[in-house]
Amino acid sequence: MHESRFTRHFVRYASAALFTVASLSASASADKPGEGVKITPAFPSVEEERFRGEIAMQGLRELGYKVQKPKETEYATMVLAVGYGDADFSVNLWDKLHESFYEKAGGDQKMVKAGDILPGVLQGYLIDKKTADAHGIKYITDLKRPEIAKLFDTDGDGKADLTGCNPGWGCELVIAHHMKAYDLEKTVHVNQGSYFALMADTITRFKEGKPVLYYTWVPQWVAGVLVEGRDVVWLEVPRTDLPGGDNAVDTTYQGKNLGFAVDKVEAVLNRDFADKNPAALKFLSLMQISAADESAQNLKMQQGEKSPADIQRHAKAWIAAHRQQFDQWLQAARAAATQARN
Repeated sequence: MHESRFTRHFVRYASAALFTVASLSASASADKPGEGVKITPAFPSVEEERFRGEIAMQGLRELGYKVQKPKETEYATMVLAVGYGDADFSVNLWDKLHESFYEKAGGDQKMVKAGDILPGVLQGYLIDKKTADAHGIKYITDLKRPEIAKLFDTDGDGKADLTGCNPGWGCELVIAHHMKAYDLEKTVHVNQGSYFALMADTITRFKEGKPVLYYTWVPQWVAGVLVEGRDVVWLEVPRTDLPGGDNAVDTTYQGKNLGFAVDKVEAVLNRDFADKNPAALKFLSLMQISAADESAQNLKMQQGEKSPADIQRHAKAWIAAHRQQFDQWLQAARAAATQARN
């Protein structure tokens, strides 16, 4: 009788303990749906684009994913890596600018575009306001006139020198197309190389009171140094003319036709990975950073805080300042995983 009572108590306590362990395990699993799953990011080698990547990686870690060392490469190769499964995701895909990269890497069959990581991205050509006002320059085609082009000549060849973007970014293809489409090849020379080094020279020229002509995009730190409306003005194009012939896209900003599609930066995931990881897909579809926040962080980098540790610190500070919203993204990601299991 005594032995039977002991056995009953033991079974009862053992069952309760097992139930508690199972409950804790289920809770941990629900809290970290990515537990034990490796996830590899693909990022561009542009340091100024790493900030949003650090924020994404931290969110995925909090969901339990084992985030691997990111693959860093040029944009076209970055998209190929995601399409072919060599990487699982990126938060650096420009919807319109990188469309040809996306299609060549397998498009919707191989990948999933998710959310608006960075909405309202602008690109275009700018000149200093002083020269624009003095000579009535409003359009990029005003540079067809040799006397206007010479104002921006930095090397004495009689052509305007335009600070362009790096080969491999995608924007260089649009700029090259514009030079032909607007008949500017005889009067404009596009300088290509390391964009931020070229822009440092451009900013120095501006500070010396000399005319400047350059391509840029917003958000980015350049816009915080050369302020549109105060220091510089956008140049308009006479008509939308883009590579590939899709000229129905919106290229206007505040009534000006800037010649480049008004764009957004999205997350992109390998389709097989996305299908198996609804939590990662949901989190990346909700994550969003304002243009002002990214510009502010980029300006800190330009002022010297540009080491990997600096960028990680910036990301942690951003998450802390937006913790309530960040937690909502995480909760939605956990809910998506739970729903998929059920």
